[in-house]
Amino acid sequence: MAENQDFNWDELESVGFGDGYSAEEKAKLEAMYEGTLNEIQEKEVVTGTVVSITDRDVVLNIGFKSDGLVPLNEFRDVEDLKVGDEIEVFIENQEDAQGQLILSRKKAKIVKAWEHIQNALDEDKVIEGIVKRRTKGGLIVDIFGIESFLPGSQIDVKPIRDFDVFVGKRMELKVVKINYANDNVVVSHKILIEKDLEEQKQKILNNLERGQVLEGVIKNMTNFGVFIDLGGVDGLLHITDISWGRISHPEEVLKLDQKVNVVVLDFDDAKKRISLGMKQLTPHPWDSLPETIDVGAKVKGKIVNVADYGAFLEITPGVEGLIHVSEMSWSQHLRNPQDFIKVGNELEAVVLTIDREERKMSLGIKQLTEDPWTQKDLIEKYAIGTKHKGVVRNLTNFGLFIELEEGIDGLVHVSDLSWTKKVKHPSEFTKVGNELEVMVLEIDPEQRRLALGHKQLEENPWEHFETVFTKESVHQGTIVNKTDKGAIVELQFGIEGFCLNKNLKKEDGSTPETGETLDFKVLEFSKDDKKISLSHVHTYKEFEKKPAAPKKKKEGAAGKPATAPADQASTTLGDLDALAKLKDQMNDGNEGK
Repeated sequence: MAENQDFNWDELESVGFGDGYSAEEKAKLEAMYEGTLNEIQEKEVVTGTVVSITDRDVVLNIGFKSDGLVPLNEFRDVEDLKVGDEIEVFIENQEDAQGQLILSRKKAKIVKAWEHIQNALDEDKVIEGIVKRRTKGGLIVDIFGIESFLPGSQIDVKPIRDFDVFVGKRMELKVVKINYANDNVVVSHKILIEKDLEEQKQKILNNLERGQVLEGVIKNMTNFGVFIDLGGVDGLLHITDISWGRISHPEEVLKLDQKVNVVVLDFDDAKKRISLGMKQLTPHPWDSLPETIDVGAKVKGKIVNVADYGAFLEITPGVEGLIHVSEMSWSQHLRNPQDFIKVGNELEAVVLTIDREERKMSLGIKQLTEDPWTQKDLIEKYAIGTKHKGVVRNLTNFGLFIELEEGIDGLVHVSDLSWTKKVKHPSEFTKVGNELEVMVLEIDPEQRRLALGHKQLEENPWEHFETVFTKESVHQGTIVNKTDKGAIVELQFGIEGFCLNKNLKKEDGSTPETGETLDFKVLEFSKDDKKISLSHVHTYKEFEKKPAAPKKKKEGAAGKPATAPADQASTTLGDLDALAKLKDQMNDGNEGK
């Protein structure tokens, strides 16, 4: 302790640091020291050398006054890491709280990756990436360790239906967009092949000729046709040029990605549109149609189309015949063809006409059955006076048509519907589809005409009405309708009469309304015209009878008035009626005595 107390501290403090070196030696040492240290900046990427590896960290020398540490887990992708390897690292902090230089290999990779991506965009370079997974609308691709987005529309020039086939594969790409705010990169594979395809497309168009047969791949289907890739240029194969036969959709005979041979039908250089055909590669079916198919021949086929005027029967693909609606049934009433036939029905028909040059054929199916008007027993079956039941098929202003059997129709005139009611239109009496019983009035097989009646099923009631509705007789009736001239009155038995307005008023001067029931006197009855004239006024008011107009005397053979016997000349029907009344009165008087 004593020795330490004798140490001269003042002498030591008076000696400066490095006083033992000359100025020349100091300068030399300083230069050597500065050569071993680098000036570094935080947040930049530098290259360092591995000096040691521990269980947790990798120590790197970047030429700084101290070595830096990088977590060992950032080197998991590096095989056989050893001392002396050069590694790019990112300077996070020159000196932390412990005075340690902090480095990051992970961040260095990210910074360098973004530099490579920006450089690829600036210089339009082709880069390579690995497809990691599928995402909505496209694929996620790893480029330089950065996840980028490859839209589905940028994968290929043709539509891609299955994105999963690309997962795990390497693809050449071009960077098309960078968004640093969202760390988003958009890449494209399609852009790499478009230029080559454009050159190839132009080459194909330059060598294109009508009638040229090409091989292509179906890339898209629509209801009107398919688009075919001819090797860089697309052509349209319309649905009508796929097959000689009718098809409703291309998928019936073709598939996506199918290779097909097609012929060039037409093309437009300006619009770069190509029309293709496939059926033209095979002979037209009409050219190989057997000679046995001629007028009168029976053919079988399938209905491929139904229109308002008829249906088309396909005998073989590409050979069709029209069955007009009038040739579907012997019935004279034209109906909708769909009442008879549906698309897809398989039918037999008879050839009515055929034109091989125009490739047209008309067919009939009613000819497979006998014409009902040519039946041998037709006259007996529908003899005048026979009764039948039929279905009302049509209504007209003058009557209605009834179908008694397929092809046998008859007309019931409106006047033959009812004995008692005045039917203005058949719709007042029945409707289409109703069943009606009728009687045959006339038949003409040659003209295919049949006159029918409905009222004839009953006796003519007017023979009986003549004895009931005698002149001056009074009957109760109900007003069922009113017109400008008067009212229609329904009497017993459903018979109708007519009352003029002047004869319609009530005793109190008022006019009765429709639906009222009153007494009516018969003024006139006509069996032949089926008319009854009525009056309500005459039921409560007496009218003087006008003297009957004198009848013109008949002339005899010599031109002189013919004379009646004395007893007939002096006695009239009116006198007889008066005498009868007088006789009744006298009898009544005698009985009272």
